Amino acid sequence: MTSTTETENRGFRFSDIRTMFGGGQSVTRQFGILGALIVIILLFQVLTLVFRGAGLTLSSGNLINVVNQYSYILILAIGMVMVIIMGHIDLSVGSVAAFTGIIVAKSMADWNLPWPLAILLGLGVGVLVGAWQGFWVAYVGVPAFIVTLAGMLFFRGANQWIGDSQTVAVPREFVYIGAGYLPEIAVPLPFNVPTMILALLGVAWIVFNELRLRRIQNKMGAAKAPLWVSVLKMLLLAAVILWAGWMFATGREGTSFPVSGIILLVLVIMYSFLTNSTVFGRHIYAVGGNRQAARLSGVKDRWVDFFVMLNMSVLASIAGMIYVARATASGPQDGNGWELDAIASVFIGGAAVSGGIGTVIGSIIGGLVMAFLNNGLSLLGVDASQVSMIKGLVLLIAVGIDVWNKQQGRPSVIGFLMNRRKAIADFSGDIPTPAAADAAGKKETAARR
Repeated sequence: MTSTTETENRGFRFSDIRTMFGGGQSVTRQFGILGALIVIILLFQVLTLVFRGAGLTLSSGNLINVVNQYSYILILAIGMVMVIIMGHIDLSVGSVAAFTGIIVAKSMADWNLPWPLAILLGLGVGVLVGAWQGFWVAYVGVPAFIVTLAGMLFFRGANQWIGDSQTVAVPREFVYIGAGYLPEIAVPLPFNVPTMILALLGVAWIVFNELRLRRIQNKMGAAKAPLWVSVLKMLLLAAVILWAGWMFATGREGTSFPVSGIILLVLVIMYSFLTNSTVFGRHIYAVGGNRQAARLSGVKDRWVDFFVMLNMSVLASIAGMIYVARATASGPQDGNGWELDAIASVFIGGAAVSGGIGTVIGSIIGGLVMAFLNNGLSLLGVDASQVSMIKGLVLLIAVGIDVWNKQQGRPSVIGFLMNRRKAIADFSGDIPTPAAADAAGKKETAARR
């Protein structure tokens, strides 16, 4: 058997490239939905070059537009993946976002509330709505599908009743959170300095995360990829981040990386940490994987249900405020169909219908697939009805391929992310995995008999 040191220090082997993103699977299976995202972006780049005379998809202006237009859907996907991991579904997120949006807009327009207090009010509305729906799901036992279907109808009606089915404008200061950009710094450089600093921080995080993973693998005595593979991985990811940072930093004058993108990045980091590195995050996966076993292991599953539903409504309120800020007004049709886009993002990102499987990063990738698909078809002038048909087929095919791969024992990149997350969390030794909880439950049941 080859030792870990020998594996790390051996010479070049082309097969080692397959370990860059996990396991010994084929390239197609490794990249999974991430590969589909890359293919979609490159395809539309070529198609716009052929039919529009210029590659528009990867232009600075278009990348900025994608972040501005779809950040609120990606925010919803962060919360929705936790709901789906728990085996629930939330159909009310679009209506809750619209309900929050009209209250925040009215509070500033009619009640003269300063915009920072209006944002706090919007978050409070999200907490109250989430607590209401979480109570019915967690403590009354009504299925989340029914509770949120009722919420979808109720809060949609409440939005139109409070706003009298009219649009309500918001002040210019509030617009900044949905349509603002990182500020310019008065230095003689041909790019936006804060945006490039953000890109450099992203590169530093990639390096830190990879080195941390190798250190954990060393402590565990686990096999790891050769050092050159890790270096190549860091270089590739760093190149992508720096290129993206440059594109955002060199857009048309007055633009840079959007403020809504900053909010999205902060939420992705927070919730990735929550789901990957905390006891509560492990409890979410444990309950979603096997509720009875998790309960026997001491997990308070009702509290987990309550928090996940509450959290979803809070994120919906954030998404609603960002959308209203970008649109400069709240309207009666805000939020229509958002729940479907969020749910599609999560399932395209590798979540399981039965619960217990899914990642924040995977859902963001799934959301970006939908975003660039919408954006690319729009750039090509495809009719809205045809866009809807194509999105439905892509959702079915993407999930079908992922399911087929799993049935064949071929984990997608999302499956790899799940396995790596479990390996790191298991090393901590104090949080039960679903499998461990299941074993504990069987042992306790046998002892009682």
